Amino acid sequence: MKIIDVHLHFSNIKVFKDTANEMSHLDYSAKGLKKEFSEANVIIGIGMGLTETEEESFPDFLSFNPMGLDLTEEIPEFLVYCAGINPVRLEGDSREKELLNIEKELKKGLVVGIKVYAGYYPYYVYDPVYEPIYELARKYNMPVVIHSGDTYSDRGLLKYSHPLNIDEVAVKYRDVNFVIAHFGDPWVMDTAELISKNPNVYADLSGLIVGDEREINRFKSIPLFVDHIKRGLVYADNYEKILFGSDWPLVPIKPYIEFVKSIIPEEFYENVFYKNALNVFPGLKRNLDF
Repeated sequence: MKIIDVHLHFSNIKVFKDTANEMSHLDYSAKGLKKEFSEANVIIGIGMGLTETEEESFPDFLSFNPMGLDLTEEIPEFLVYCAGINPVRLEGDSREKELLNIEKELKKGLVVGIKVYAGYYPYYVYDPVYEPIYELARKYNMPVVIHSGDTYSDRGLLKYSHPLNIDEVAVKYRDVNFVIAHFGDPWVMDTAELISKNPNVYADLSGLIVGDEREINRFKSIPLFVDHIKRGLVYADNYEKILFGSDWPLVPIKPYIEFVKSIIPEEFYENVFYKNALNVFPGLKRNLDF
């Protein structure tokens, strides 16, 4: 079965390097990612654009728009990405320039979506600062991936990352698709209601666990943890709205795929791991020579 990983990170960010070294115990490099993709039959991945101007400054209020894959090496041929948005800079004197830069980025062939870091930046997703971003998503037929749920930084503010905030923009921008990252965990039931109610709202299953294969297996063996996630999936009852993402380098990819398989009915594997990604991210097709 071919697999598309719709949510991973491949930027020069210290916290990702530290996680790879200390928790997930993997090779955070193009070579390491290519090996994991090959072993897991992942044919392409979508990186979330993210930068920091100084080490350990994520979430960085000074990062220029758009945030891309800030690498010390070229973007590998098996990756595309979502352009990351820093809303702080969209309120300053450079607003128009940064919006022009964002639009220029969206025209690049490797860009397949937009990433909004709700919770990391202190703005609700329905704040007017994001309105031109959603208009650009509409114009270029790109989904908006929105961080939701717990933040991977204690400097984040959870009131901004609650998935219920997304309902307002989903209703206002009916012709824009929104992807709730991380299934909104721990608010999985709220996420389930959103994807059930709104035809233009989807969710990915990335980042539900952080750690190596042993840690993934430990969580798989905890019924309360597994049931917590499955309850939301059962309530939503629509596996055409669920996408696979790993949140690499927070976890090694192949063991995480096995975890996701354990919570998804087998008859929906092809949708969750492959078909839904092509539906939600139209730009993937041009990068897969469709």
